[in-house]
Amino acid sequence: MELIELRELQPEPRPGRGRLERTNALRISPARRPGPGAHPDPRLTAAPGAGHRFEPRRRGLHTWCDLCGDFVWGGGRKSLQCRHCSFTCHYRCRALVRLDCSGPPGTGDEDDGNEQALEKDTNVDEPSEWEKAELGQAQVEQRIKEYNSQINSNLFMSLNKDGSYTGFIKVQLKLVRPVSVPATKRVPTLQTGRSGPHTQGVKRRTSFYLPKGTVKHLHILSHTRASEVIDALLRKFTVIDNPRKFALFERSEKDEQVYLRKLSDEEQPLRLRLLAGPSEKVLSFVLKENETGEVNWDAFTLPELHNFLRILQREEEEHVRQLRHRYARCRQKMQEALATYTPG
Repeated sequence: MELIELRELQPEPRPGRGRLERTNALRISPARRPGPGAHPDPRLTAAPGAGHRFEPRRRGLHTWCDLCGDFVWGGGRKSLQCRHCSFTCHYRCRALVRLDCSGPPGTGDEDDGNEQALEKDTNVDEPSEWEKAELGQAQVEQRIKEYNSQINSNLFMSLNKDGSYTGFIKVQLKLVRPVSVPATKRVPTLQTGRSGPHTQGVKRRTSFYLPKGTVKHLHILSHTRASEVIDALLRKFTVIDNPRKFALFERSEKDEQVYLRKLSDEEQPLRLRLLAGPSEKVLSFVLKENETGEVNWDAFTLPELHNFLRILQREEEEHVRQLRHRYARCRQKMQEALATYTPG
């Protein structure tokens, strides 16, 4: 089993950014190495990507391009999305796509297709009542004892002297769209996984689809945030996509229905794991694309925000111009009809 361990996470300000970059200490067992560079996706070819059926993107207004990694401002007029695999890109990037389509979701995987039919994304950020419970120190200690007595592995929770606790969470990666890593001939190593922040300015990128059913275990602290879990997973695979492209969801099963809820950046997954107990049906964690259309504008630099404001103003002016033109034509047709109208 491959583990990712998050020790003390000391936030460091990202140069030129309003967002904090976290430094994650990874402990990965040496049995396996990160695979994106070692086993490139066979669908990545030198020829134009085959099988895609691109259409103007309708869901949500803002996202990131799966080819160049740049932010996509606006909706259907700015980006395309493959109907089958959800590959999303700028209009200008369409001709540069080299990754073949992975096919419609659930292709060749009947069980996965059945689960998708049962899934219900509540799209509600508000936690359930049991998730809001505040535990005292004695209650935390008792819950940890109960939790450890119910598991059948060595993935125990441990109480620290300062009152915090450590433990393990399992995250299933259910990504439909491809992820991007630096284009390099060298196999990614542990050191490359640790080096530097998620580079926004990287131009040489290569994309691949993560295998279905990819699962990672993380050893985290009770105060580790959901955003830090996402960061650690991306670093593990040396993914250079913007972390805001992804979201961590909690998954629960009830009455033969699967419910999903997106966790906020500040929520603490290990705390939720302790409150829910070890049952995967009661609570599990899933990493998915962040398709809610929400954008953390604080993550952008001032020049980027000023540029977005200029784009917004141009689009507003163009929209108003088209609207006025349409009403003017309608008014003209009515006036022409009135001019030719003869009573009786």
